[in-house]
Amino acid sequence: MELWVTEYQTPSLGFSCKVSETLRVEDTPFQHLSVVRTEQFGKMLLLDGMVQTTELDEYIYHEMISLIALNSHPHPGNVLIIGGGDGGTLREVVRHPLVEKGTLVEIDERVVQASRDFFPMLAASFDEAKSELLIADGIEYVRDNKNSFDLVIVDSTEPVGPAVELFSKGFYQDVFEALKDDGMLVAQSESPFFNEEVIKMAYGGIKEIFPIAKLYLASIPTYPSGLWSFTVGSKNYDPEKISFKGNMECRYYSPEIHQAAFKLPAFTKKIMEMNK
Repeated sequence: MELWVTEYQTPSLGFSCKVSETLRVEDTPFQHLSVVRTEQFGKMLLLDGMVQTTELDEYIYHEMISLIALNSHPHPGNVLIIGGGDGGTLREVVRHPLVEKGTLVEIDERVVQASRDFFPMLAASFDEAKSELLIADGIEYVRDNKNSFDLVIVDSTEPVGPAVELFSKGFYQDVFEALKDDGMLVAQSESPFFNEEVIKMAYGGIKEIFPIAKLYLASIPTYPSGLWSFTVGSKNYDPEKISFKGNMECRYYSPEIHQAAFKLPAFTKKIMEMNK
């Protein structure tokens, strides 16, 4: 008998992968968590039925949510990650030569444990000398730490359950206050094909608070539509301009990709213009 896992990306569209083994299924205090081994993408982590990361393509998301801002901020010494309990974004942060400390705040410790158990190439970042892992509410943590960080990365799930407030204007204001005078914010802002309202919420909210707000794209096969967006808010530095030019030995990111990611198709620009 064949077994398939399906993420229903819209009420009319499902993304299915053939499963060779079910590794973990549980209800955490915050969400439904499952880890499966797929034939196409290797091990896959899902939260509330939505694909979070896979062995095969995880590097795209993790490089692109972190390295754009890390390489455009001239001194990103102190970095905060909200969410991202699999550890992939933290991996990219702490391997950056200019980063002195990377703090990851994850509300659901079972996500961290699943990563430790099944995704060692991501979870190894928890034990790096420059890393700090906190199991706590990231929203409260941001409110309690003012003028502290050079860069805040919001590596959240979709805006459902505990992640809803991470897309609110009030949260972006709290992040603004948690950043130093030249700080930057990066948030994943979903698919321009299927999640227009999320882009309006994220880009629109960030644009109201930060002097500089820009959206960029990356191609991620296992995320809805395969085209994914990220939004940068900056107090000072233009995220399109590369400051750090060292060799990061990446699999997706490059200086050319950095520049090209901000070249948006017309339909994406139209979504952003709705916030004017």
